[in-house]
Amino acid sequence: MATASMPALPARTLVLADLVPAVRARNAGLVALGVLFTALLAQVSVPVPGSPVPITGQTLAVVLTAASLGPVRGVAVQASYILAALVGLPFYSEATGGVDVVFGATGGYVVGFIPAAWLIGLAARRGMDREPLKAAPLFVAGQAVIFAVGVPWLAVSAGMSAGQALDAGFYPFILGGLVKAAIAAGVLAGAWRLARRS
Repeated sequence: MATASMPALPARTLVLADLVPAVRARNAGLVALGVLFTALLAQVSVPVPGSPVPITGQTLAVVLTAASLGPVRGVAVQASYILAALVGLPFYSEATGGVDVVFGATGGYVVGFIPAAWLIGLAARRGMDREPLKAAPLFVAGQAVIFAVGVPWLAVSAGMSAGQALDAGFYPFILGGLVKAAIAAGVLAGAWRLARRS
């Protein structure tokens, strides 16, 4: 009597971090590096006239860490980043931190890092970060999630109308977001090319 064989499940698609040898402290170390990387790029900060929201490198860090680490570690990076600032570490732009900064006018953007990291990480887990033409739209969408949380938060916390919040917290950042998405797409695709050669 023949028995039916179970169909083979597809192998889980790797993210870049999966190429690091699986030592016991790997995940904690990768998350810590992601937090420090986000804090470092937060210091790349350009004020926007008339807006409490500066242009920073944070969103580039969110995209790169989420795509490189996958959804769980990507979210862990951003949650840890928020916790680090809550206890007063100077991890936000202009080396600021603390409860007032985390829950201030720009706090919604940082809270938006968490769902953005999850979505980008899930897509990377499906291999969407490996080719620039697929990765760039993904990274634009991830940043759109950040703005979807950040702009309403800005409107409420700063007492702005929807139009004022869009003028201060969204429109000035569109071009930069597109540039960051293109940079991240190029970096990730290049990293995957190097990984395939080794």
